[in-house]
Amino acid sequence: MAKNYKVKAEKVDRTKTYEIGDALKLVLENATAKFDESVELHVRLGVDGRQADQQVRGTVVLPNGTGKTMRVLVIAKGDKAEEAKKAGADHVGAEDIITKITANNWLDFDVCITTPDMMGVVGRVAKILGPKGLMPNPKSGTVTQDVAKAVADSKGGKVEYRLDKGNNVHCLIGKASFGAEKLAENYNALIGAIIKAKPSAAKGVFLKNVVLTSTMGVGVRVNQPL
Repeated sequence: MAKNYKVKAEKVDRTKTYEIGDALKLVLENATAKFDESVELHVRLGVDGRQADQQVRGTVVLPNGTGKTMRVLVIAKGDKAEEAKKAGADHVGAEDIITKITANNWLDFDVCITTPDMMGVVGRVAKILGPKGLMPNPKSGTVTQDVAKAVADSKGGKVEYRLDKGNNVHCLIGKASFGAEKLAENYNALIGAIIKAKPSAAKGVFLKNVVLTSTMGVGVRVNQPL
């Protein structure tokens, strides 16, 4: 494994940044695992996430999807629950779902969507969902009355970007099998959304370091003059 990584690393000049097309070419050349590797974007931002006015968070629907099958849970009642089922949600429920999560630590889903009136109920499992990044939030579009659209977006390639404690953003932009063109389209959509989300309080260089990598590959720095 170490030898294989060394061979991949030799293809990448760590002292330079590459244009997006060249960067993706290198990433795909290094995606040699026996499975379809994911391609990820990692961005270090010139913000201080400890400050409330320098938070960066939002969502974007990637034009070519993520290549990942998203399991969607909707916590809702009545008509909204029926809308969620018709939209293709994998799991739909209310208090029964909360009990299942609490009693069994059940987390067999990738996205949790709920309606505003159910947030009090969902709050009972916030300590379980929160650390896993599964807690519904209005900013990510997962607390909404339009549950059908939220389900469709989640199934159709919506990704959420948000700062970690080190002021970095990490996002999936697709699979190696997509090819460079589709990955570039997804990359441009995501990086464009991040740039638009730049807080007015952020000063200086916003995109400090932009890296693309595959699951088992080597990081490739992308040229970003912004």
